[in-house]
Amino acid sequence: MLPDSLPRLRAAVSALPAYVAGRKATGDHVAALASNESHYPPLPSVLAAIAAAAGRVNRYPDMASLALRERLAEANGVGVDEIAVGPGSVGVLAQLVAAVCDAGDDVVFAWRSFEAYPILCQIAGAGAVRVPLTTDERHDLPAMAAAITVRTRAVLLCSPNNPTGTAISLEELAAFLEVVPPSVLVVLDEAYREFMDADLDTVALFREYPNLCLLRTFSKAYGLAGLRVGYAIARPEIAEGLRRTQVPFSVSGVAEAAAIAALDAESEVAERVASVTAERPRVEAAARALGWDVPAGAANFVWLRTDDDERVRLVAAFDAAGIMVRGYAGDGVRVTLADRDSNDRVLAVLAAFERGRP
Repeated sequence: MLPDSLPRLRAAVSALPAYVAGRKATGDHVAALASNESHYPPLPSVLAAIAAAAGRVNRYPDMASLALRERLAEANGVGVDEIAVGPGSVGVLAQLVAAVCDAGDDVVFAWRSFEAYPILCQIAGAGAVRVPLTTDERHDLPAMAAAITVRTRAVLLCSPNNPTGTAISLEELAAFLEVVPPSVLVVLDEAYREFMDADLDTVALFREYPNLCLLRTFSKAYGLAGLRVGYAIARPEIAEGLRRTQVPFSVSGVAEAAAIAALDAESEVAERVASVTAERPRVEAAARALGWDVPAGAANFVWLRTDDDERVRLVAAFDAAGIMVRGYAGDGVRVTLADRDSNDRVLAVLAAFERGRP
């Protein structure tokens, strides 16, 4: 059989860049600060729910995840028909792009932002329109609005932005929605919303602007990164489209039970979040005092803008200190916040690092 006659991947798939996940720690002494995971173990009540649900893994889960959708609808003051779930917020986003984009359509997003955005666009055959961040690492909303054309089907806003940590205010978001055509879906990726200093009522904006879709996850603040469950709040027609494009049974019964238990433990989750956010201004200020370019963040990580040579050396310095961080070619380094001791280890590396050396 000739090689040319064998099955081939689509050209768009062959050209896909690989998604680069945060590196994993390989020992107890290593600080795993590359993936923005919670450094806390699961809550006891969540572990109990996981154990109970594990006894039913011989059965398929509820494909509609109705119990979780009902709980999320109650918590957010929306209808059950306005909730769609999926395997992590990135899974829900893949469902969104598949639901609204045909080949040749465009999706507008800031760059640098979450690296899955261009990958999901390419899989769907949609054009990825990258709009550069401002010099202070924030979304350039006027430029993003200007980038919308008749081909644009969706705009992705990541707030707080991954990896720079900067956030979009409620007023900025409302002003942006005022100028976006109502036929364009605006997706607000709120993966890190729990770490923000202000509790933004984005659901109220969703009520005012029906082309707004809110995207959320249990992977970060709730500490369920390994179980893969996220959700969207969208008008019923869009939410129904997300449920239709979801891979059947992709949210396991164990994940659903854990998510419900995590919602029921909201006060304990909030305490853990507060311990992280209390460290953020301390670490940012200390890094700036050492001469590093660090924007005011609103998530569970700090962003260090560097040139590429410095990025390579800095990641190597962290590696040598037993600290796993995430480097972004051409842009900088992201460091997840953890406990005070781990954060102090990060600051020690930054203090000892020789800047400006080839």
